[in-house]
Amino acid sequence: MASEILSSSFFNKNVFPCSPIPVASQGFAQYRISRLHFANSRSNRSFRTKIFTVMQEDRPSTVKDDSKMKIPHVLTVAGSDSGAGAGIQADLKACAARGVYCSTVITAVTAQNTVGVQGVNIVPEDFVAEQLKSVLSDMHVDVVKTGMLPTIGIVKVLHHSLKEFPVQALVVDPVMVSTSGDVLAGPSILAAFREELLPMADIVTPNLKEASALLGGLQLETVSDMCTAAKLIHDMGPRNVLVKGGDLPSSLDAVDIFFDAVLITHKTRNTHGTGCTLASCIAAELAKGSQILSAVKAAKHYIETALDYSKDIAIGNGFQGPFDHLLKLKSNIRNSFRKQAFNPANLFLYAVTDSGMNKKWGRSITEAVKAAIEGGATIVQLREKDAETRDFLEAAKACVEICHSHGVSLLINDRIDVALACDADGVHVGQSDIPARVVRTLLGPEKIIGVSCKTPEQAQKAWIDGADYIGCGGVYPTNTKANNITVGLDGLKTVCLASKLPVVAIGGINASNARTVMEIGVPNLKGVAVVSALFDRECVLTETQKLHADLTQAAAMAK
Repeated sequence: MASEILSSSFFNKNVFPCSPIPVASQGFAQYRISRLHFANSRSNRSFRTKIFTVMQEDRPSTVKDDSKMKIPHVLTVAGSDSGAGAGIQADLKACAARGVYCSTVITAVTAQNTVGVQGVNIVPEDFVAEQLKSVLSDMHVDVVKTGMLPTIGIVKVLHHSLKEFPVQALVVDPVMVSTSGDVLAGPSILAAFREELLPMADIVTPNLKEASALLGGLQLETVSDMCTAAKLIHDMGPRNVLVKGGDLPSSLDAVDIFFDAVLITHKTRNTHGTGCTLASCIAAELAKGSQILSAVKAAKHYIETALDYSKDIAIGNGFQGPFDHLLKLKSNIRNSFRKQAFNPANLFLYAVTDSGMNKKWGRSITEAVKAAIEGGATIVQLREKDAETRDFLEAAKACVEICHSHGVSLLINDRIDVALACDADGVHVGQSDIPARVVRTLLGPEKIIGVSCKTPEQAQKAWIDGADYIGCGGVYPTNTKANNITVGLDGLKTVCLASKLPVVAIGGINASNARTVMEIGVPNLKGVAVVSALFDRECVLTETQKLHADLTQAAAMAK
């Protein structure tokens, strides 16, 4: 629904003579023009913030709880896109991805897909006003972001509402033409934009066509033209200007001008809704307290990441399809076997790797994992205490591929960062690690979480905190953990009887005692976890096959 776009990656190259003063910034080519007064911007925002604070304090409150956390809040005032690639829908997804709350005021309902806009139904102005009052009078909005404002009356209604209910910042994305080329707002509202909204705006984010329209049809064909346009639009009153040059004809790269800073980018296919998303991300970062330039950098980096992730996603028949704001869609497809809930039976033969043992026997982590799975391991945990993080991450990614190709889940020991980065199926944490309830918040509801427990009390807490299973032990003395207190078979049974979660036994278990462990006679003991018995052996495949056969026989006899 929004602007022509834009970015997939940044390059510190092609310095344009838009400003004489270079400022180094990683991944962000930036050049300042000394005439542009950031001090004015700061003082204006400070004054506006003071007004906003006073207004907030003067509002009546029916419920006040100082203990509750204030969540950054963006209100988007825009049109609805039935294809969900742009407009209100893109704004909601972008704000969710950036970790802020997003409320909405809908100005128009469109029939729209990746090919184009088939119809527009404008919401009556009085109802737009009613929506604005409902949100602004109650919900303590930090930043307002505008998209499609299809009539002069709606622009005036918004202007009046922001006068009555000031906010900390206003981000104006002057949507007039959709990415597919359909006109969404006529030239008659240009004067209203210039007179009503631009003087209130903290940043305005036009694409080339919109910038040209705001400037009375000025032709924008070069980077120099864009610099001129940014300054002229700035003279209309907005504190900051970002001119987006995704369709600049004279450049092989897409070029954006932030006041006087040049970002070199390149286009990708999945760009439908990128203008909405960029403006929404800027609004989200402002709501979180960022300064304008920092907000733009963060938004551009997010767009780069999302576009790169979405470049091979096919949704719709149009040339410019929507992208995945939450970076989830491909993961869900790749790991479709995870759609079923965690199966406790998968704890049956739980293989836990050890970097020292793999090094001793001259094999890689991936070789060890592949052999264990082929031998019958039903779940794998990577426990690599000595590996460097970069090496561990690359190995974990490879192990995820191996495990998933065999329909086996892979967990990471302790390292939630690595689990997130490699998209592992979950993590296993100890009593001294991050609590399971925090892990659940970080990983989400679908991942598997295991917790090491030695007592019924710890097992109870694991259940309350949202774990999927517990690992109980050490059952026997082990060399893999120093000073590890053993619980013995009696302790294992006590914890199993107290636990509301499935249990896997761990610690000193091998082919000589695995059957004894499984024969303690409690139904929620689902398997054994082994380290040395598999990986401190010459042939992981053979040892895994033997142990799997023993466990299978023990399970059959128990029935």
